[in-house]
Amino acid sequence: MLRKIRVILGVIFLALITLLFLDFTGILHGWLGWTAKVQLVPAILAANFIVVSILIILTLLFGRIYCSVVCPLGLFQDSVSWTAKRFKKKNRYSYSRALNWLRYPFVVLFIAALVIHITVLTGLLDPYAAFGRMAENIFAPVYRLGNNLLAYFARRADSYAFYPTEVWVKSWITFCIAVVTFFTIGYLAWRHGRTYCNTICPVGSFLGLLPRFSLCKPVIDPGKCTKCSLCSKNCKASCIDYKNYRIDHTRCVACMNCLDQCKFDALHYTARRPAKLSPESIGTHTGESGGLSRRSFLSIAAFFAVSKVVKAQAPIADGGLAVIEDKKIPERQTPVTPPGSVGAKNLKNHCTACQLCVSACPNNILRPSEKLSTFMQPEMSFERGYCRPECTRCSEVCPTGAIMEITPAEKSSLQVGRAVWIKENCIVTRDEVTCTACERNCPTGAITLIACGEQDDSSLKTPVVDTEICIGCGACEFVCPARPFSAIYVEGITVHRTI
Repeated sequence: MLRKIRVILGVIFLALITLLFLDFTGILHGWLGWTAKVQLVPAILAANFIVVSILIILTLLFGRIYCSVVCPLGLFQDSVSWTAKRFKKKNRYSYSRALNWLRYPFVVLFIAALVIHITVLTGLLDPYAAFGRMAENIFAPVYRLGNNLLAYFARRADSYAFYPTEVWVKSWITFCIAVVTFFTIGYLAWRHGRTYCNTICPVGSFLGLLPRFSLCKPVIDPGKCTKCSLCSKNCKASCIDYKNYRIDHTRCVACMNCLDQCKFDALHYTARRPAKLSPESIGTHTGESGGLSRRSFLSIAAFFAVSKVVKAQAPIADGGLAVIEDKKIPERQTPVTPPGSVGAKNLKNHCTACQLCVSACPNNILRPSEKLSTFMQPEMSFERGYCRPECTRCSEVCPTGAIMEITPAEKSSLQVGRAVWIKENCIVTRDEVTCTACERNCPTGAITLIACGEQDDSSLKTPVVDTEICIGCGACEFVCPARPFSAIYVEGITVHRTI
């Protein structure tokens, strides 16, 4: 019964958080955004101590149910393992010793990366972010292609139930990392179950320090156990040492599979302690360590508590409409970060590169950075669209506080960058033709046209930017007809400001 409840909850949660990444309409983000905010690392970075406390309390009460019900990467591994059962023999797992020499250095490395803001490491190791990249780069394109196919047939039937959406690779490097992650974790799950969770994942290893103090946990009754090994052969965490009647609770993910497999009622999920065993029945049991000592746990927990998770707030600006392609990205001295991110530093310190904002952006202006210092974190570029004034989607979905939630009113007065005019690229000076695209599309009136020569009705005019009222929405850069580089582009600013 417990296993069925766990499976149902896990399936529902995996479906909801996957839909959050797949949805390109924005309809579901208001309803499902909480699924990202209850993830452990995003909650820590957002300083959401309520969520963090609830997750820790649940772990202290029931074991690592976060890993088996809430963590999308863990649920993804479970789905792969379940699929593997259809093709491979059942009872294919076996007990293995904990690789503590590998697990806990990853925990310390991850916490150190959080403290000193090595975002490349935190982004790569955070299980939620890893799943997010797979969802955005692998699952979402397939989903959107399916939608476009339905839209094609719907149009032929004079129906508008579906509408086509653009499918493109926003960053080949991020795409390749997502593919490698998918196949690596998928292979490990296919062959060995939860190997990744119990050897590399820092969240799983950290939470594994708590179940030794949990109120409820699976325990073996030596008086009833016949050592049939069915529990061990069905344990995807490889943590049941049936020969010594012992379960390594630091690795147990509370999946309850073992409870259903035991035919002799020797396994119970209870607060009971297992009966004391005689030295003969213990064998080599006493010489094996299942995890860290209490002192080690307190040391790592204290180190974890030191990790700073503060700051985040800001507003932003608006946008307009138009479509132009085949442009090259200009060389920006300072990247343009999303409205609500406060600035490049705040975004860098809080973002786990989960790609949820990239997936949610309806204007196609957010894409993963390829710079090492902000690797895979979102930055704005305006070759395919611009930041519309009414859109605050990225600030609504961010679970970490890297992009603070703002209103359209706040956004319309928030400066995230400044437009810069490049005389050599402008078709007015280069080709001597009239163009007013940037001025006509500027939502704040920051661009005015002045005559190149003597002022008369036939004089060609070039743009001048008022940087005090420019909000950096990118409308001018997007609509500029110059190729391959726009004659006017947005240069980011270090800290966003209200104008």
